This record gives sequence, C-alpha cells and structure tokens, in this order.
Amino acid sequence: MPAGKPAGHPCIQLDANGRCRLFGHPERPRVCRDFTPTVALCGDNRRQALERLTALERATAPP
Repeated sequence: MPAGKPAGHPCIQLDANGRCRLFGHPERPRVCRDFTPTVALCGDNRRQALERLTALERATAPP
C-alpha cells in the first residue's frame, strides 16, 4: 500500500485466512518486518490480538 494503510481497513496483502502474503519476502514493508508481537500488545490468542490491535489503530487514527 504505497500511501500507507488507512485505519480500519485490512492490509491488501492479507489472504483469506488473515495471513500476510509477503511474509518472508524482501518486498514486505519495513514497518511489518520490524513489528515484534508481545503478549502485552497481542494477548494470548488471535481474538485478543485483533481486539487490541484494532483498539490501538482506532486510538491513533487521524481525526
């Protein structure tokens, strides 16, 4: 996504299972490569991770 990903929209590189199509590829964006998931940020499971990341995305979205 050359201009960045708008808040509230899934990345266009996610497949039907919510997995990154660019994972492990050199063209994967640096922001994604540098992201380090932690229990504090992502919780203990996928549901918690999505809830927490969605809340963070909403809280940091431009007005």
